[in-house]
Amino acid sequence: MNPVYTPLRKLSESIKSREASPVELAETFLERLETHGPTLNAVVTLTKERAIKQAKRAEEEIKKGRVRGPLHGIPWGGKDLLAVAGIPTTWGAAPFRDQVFDYDATVVERLEDAGAVLLAKLAMIELAGGMGYRQPNASFTGPCATPWSQEHWSGGSSSGSGAAVAAGLVPFAIGSETWGSILSPANNCGVAGLRPTYGRVSRHGAMALSWTLDKLGPLCLTADDCGIVLEAVAGHDPRDQATSKRPYRYALKRDGLRVAVPKGVTDGVAEPVSRNFDEAMKVVEGFAEVEEIEFPEFPYEAVTRTILNAEAASAFDEFTERGLARGLTAPECRYGPYARTAVLAKDYLKALRLRERMARIAEDVMERYDAVAAPSRGTTVTEIDKEFRKVTPGTTRDIMGALGNGAGLPAISVPCGFDREGLPTGIQFMGKAYGENGVLSVAVEYQSSTGWHKVHPDSFTP
Repeated sequence: MNPVYTPLRKLSESIKSREASPVELAETFLERLETHGPTLNAVVTLTKERAIKQAKRAEEEIKKGRVRGPLHGIPWGGKDLLAVAGIPTTWGAAPFRDQVFDYDATVVERLEDAGAVLLAKLAMIELAGGMGYRQPNASFTGPCATPWSQEHWSGGSSSGSGAAVAAGLVPFAIGSETWGSILSPANNCGVAGLRPTYGRVSRHGAMALSWTLDKLGPLCLTADDCGIVLEAVAGHDPRDQATSKRPYRYALKRDGLRVAVPKGVTDGVAEPVSRNFDEAMKVVEGFAEVEEIEFPEFPYEAVTRTILNAEAASAFDEFTERGLARGLTAPECRYGPYARTAVLAKDYLKALRLRERMARIAEDVMERYDAVAAPSRGTTVTEIDKEFRKVTPGTTRDIMGALGNGAGLPAISVPCGFDREGLPTGIQFMGKAYGENGVLSVAVEYQSSTGWHKVHPDSFTP
């Protein structure tokens, strides 16, 4: 069996049946990371010694009949903002390229407990994009390309995580999202990316950008894979006081699915994105009840942006005071930290109060639905040497992103087609707080009726 582009359930079954060996899997994917990682600028550091050690342990345990679960012996990669003991954690930024911690992030610990094998620290936008980057070349490892075209961007800030999964360099990866950083690379790379509910997954050991917005989640080949990984990493952690004590178990709802579509959701989006979204919704209408909804007028983006900017300024206060921003790669990131310190305390406090109203709006509008559907992003994949957004803030509306992240709601992006250049587009399903199983149910059902997730870039197909 060729393990490349094999979903996690099948990969797990092959390990348990001894058709595949954890050590051989680690060696196969390490070789792919070494060969293709530099082509995409997707890899920062290979954790080869640790990986082989973990793989050998998994192999011995499985031979003795001690199977820890569906991830036992399966390789993975982590966004390089996750602490891994004794291995550089660069945060994608040149000033931190030699930074080393003496402990593992909670997500890393939990995946090790599940028997997964860490192969690599994956590339990311410097400081998770918190300094206001506007271009793909905002990482000391260089701009990360989507495996579908080396002339186009993989998306940010979990750039390497999306690209590595799409290129078959790892079976799954962990990324982070503060606003768009999981859904964007999932869209641009044609993979599944799940942003969990705020507090569902511990951020202990992950770089802090915005304490009340940051979330960690999986990027995988399929929505089903995302559910498997989420169950392994979710749960309360006393080292992250924001984590919920609600237990999480991945379980699908097969009947009675209800999906909402916001009024005017495709207004102003690129034609290929709109076309593919409309075709995707025809599929959704075949298995779910679909209704149109309308989110009331509200300063969703201004609220979430104010919170993000104020908290980022505080998180990187010492960094800014020491003038370390001058060592960042993207020119706009070198002055971005100073702009964020200008957020007034009264504006931040007002945004926090408005966020409570925003969360109530989401709860009221979405109460009857398992998911709200929308394009994952409004434009097609950006060229790798071009700016991906206007300099003037607020020129492009992203109500789903602002509301979803501001209210801490779960969402998943899965591929729904290609544009005329052969670049992927995605559809997102966003749910109520702690409603991951609802959005996963819709996404899994959608993927059972389509084949976009089974199409892989020719350049990386073995």
